[in-house]
Amino acid sequence: MPWLPDACARLLPDGRLLIEEGLVHLLAGVEGGPSAVRAAHAAALRRARGLEAALGAELPLLARPLGPAMPVLRHPVARRMAEACWPHRAAGLAPIACLDGAIAEHVLEAVVEQPGILCAHLNQQGRVAVHLAAGAGLHLGIGAGAAEGRPEALLALRAGQGVGGVATRGWRAPGGSRGIADAVTVLAGRAADADAAAAVIADAVDVDHPAVLRAPGPDGRPRTVAVRHLPPPLLLLALERGARVAERLLARGLIRGALLRLGEQRVTVGEMGLFPGSHR
Repeated sequence: MPWLPDACARLLPDGRLLIEEGLVHLLAGVEGGPSAVRAAHAAALRRARGLEAALGAELPLLARPLGPAMPVLRHPVARRMAEACWPHRAAGLAPIACLDGAIAEHVLEAVVEQPGILCAHLNQQGRVAVHLAAGAGLHLGIGAGAAEGRPEALLALRAGQGVGGVATRGWRAPGGSRGIADAVTVLAGRAADADAAAAVIADAVDVDHPAVLRAPGPDGRPRTVAVRHLPPPLLLLALERGARVAERLLARGLIRGALLRLGEQRVTVGEMGLFPGSHR
């Protein structure tokens, strides 16, 4: 389309904008009048372009686990990453853990500055930043296959619920996990917060067993690379460990809800009315 100023972006048949440049792999769905949507797409592309280069000098610091003092960072995405991971620093979380959520959030801010936007959902590698104008609603696919168009379920969101971020993590998902959850989906007020919390919960869905194979990830920390057959009691134990962490984060006000899936077992914590399936 002539209004797209860069080859890194294209419109999909369903009307969503796909932006791919460096660290950015973003699907932007926007609802509003035609001129509002065009303006929002152009704003998203401007905000996303050059983001990797802008963050490049700070990426080594962002890959280090947080210590007792907040690191001094320049770029707003870098600062947002550290801010979102700060409540989880005792778990050894590094700001890089919520890179995707912070990118989605950063681009969404540019989108919603455009007048006339009714709904916007920006999906960066399974981490989704959401904006709903008053009275608007959204059905969002969630689960391990959502990014490939094979969601396990639809999450019903409405304006006023306080949910601005949805993140799905798991050992097969982008970024991986040292746990064994197939998928952990978290709702929070903002996308980076959901991303950081999902990383912590997914890591906690875990057991020690020879059927779980791990290898060092890009940050040097162990990442699960295969999960062979586990006895059903161990699956339930792993889910229970993750659910306890999710309940603590819920009690601290850091998340609105979480859905944990391992094999055929599913557990929800918090906003049960938003999630289909079993709950606690």
